Amino acid sequence: MTAKIDPFRAIAVSELAHRLKAEGRSVIHMEFGQPSTGAPAAAIAAAHRVLDSDPMGYWQSPDLKARIVQHYADWYGVTIKPTQVILTNGASPGLVMALNMSFNPGDRIAFARPGYVAYRNNCRALHLEPVEVPCGEAERYQMTAEALAEMEPAPKGLILASPANPTGTIIPRDELEAIARVCRERGIVIISDEIYHGIAYGVETPSILEFEPQALVVNSFSKYWSMAGWRLGWLIVPEQGIGAAQARMGNLFLTPPSLAQHAGLVAMDCTAELEANLATYARNRALLLEAMPKLGLARIAPPDGAFYIYADVSEYTDNALEFCQQLLQDTGVATAPGIDFDPVDGNHFVRISFAVSTPEIEEAIRRMEPWFAARNKGARG
Repeated sequence: MTAKIDPFRAIAVSELAHRLKAEGRSVIHMEFGQPSTGAPAAAIAAAHRVLDSDPMGYWQSPDLKARIVQHYADWYGVTIKPTQVILTNGASPGLVMALNMSFNPGDRIAFARPGYVAYRNNCRALHLEPVEVPCGEAERYQMTAEALAEMEPAPKGLILASPANPTGTIIPRDELEAIARVCRERGIVIISDEIYHGIAYGVETPSILEFEPQALVVNSFSKYWSMAGWRLGWLIVPEQGIGAAQARMGNLFLTPPSLAQHAGLVAMDCTAELEANLATYARNRALLLEAMPKLGLARIAPPDGAFYIYADVSEYTDNALEFCQQLLQDTGVATAPGIDFDPVDGNHFVRISFAVSTPEIEEAIRRMEPWFAARNKGARG
């Protein structure tokens, strides 16, 4: 039977936002998790040069693989081999391949709730059983070693995300090490989504590979390297999984775009520009953290990293999608409904992306302040 895949409801908000913009309305797009900045200037210049000189084709850049190996040594003190690096068309195919090569239909795969919508839906599409572990304020909206140790039966797999989407929370080093230990003891395969690494605010973001070299790691150029539209990422696999990963990449996706690989290699050394983007996110985060209590949104997940505020709006609504649509209609500020990330409690939450310019953040706050002030606290929207 064909798997049932839930819609990504933030797309409905975005479609409304674009309709309003087409009508001449001013819209601030804070509904999607993508940088508003483009690729680093030197990466774009490299792409222009390649377009004029290289016919390109199916290709996995050995230079880019070697540079990613160096990245893990520099950032985490971890040694991997170039053959363990599978270049992908963004993080999404990497996640599909990691799940498909590691599990059989019917296997139970655990991950935190709230969590990225594609974890649940990719598991379903691959005929795996998603096991969403409720993680609230007490757990800082993150998976814990204690929760994993208590699961009966043990799941076959675990998807970790730190920093997480939609919350931005980061698993501390000691807790991540404890999670790795529990998984090793219980035979749980770890897939670590590290797509938001590099985007953190004074909080360390260790890689799971520091504690479990058998883990699979998904990453991408879409977030820190600001190259979402270039569709370039990678999957790190243990040595015994190299053949299985290569077979899946070749048959399902062939190769990532050659042009993106050329640009990505250059982007990895554009540190000054990338850190300037991070400084903008930090300013935006600070502005929102100051504004949220004034809006009446005092209960938020700790945004340790990524570029999101995940806010409790239960005093205003029982329907996050309608709430986001009304906020957009009235103010031109587009946000994402929490129901995408949490099918149980998500109707009481919204996710606000601050990966836009600082002037846009300031304008969004200016628009939202009277809108929230006008709503009766405790009323249902």
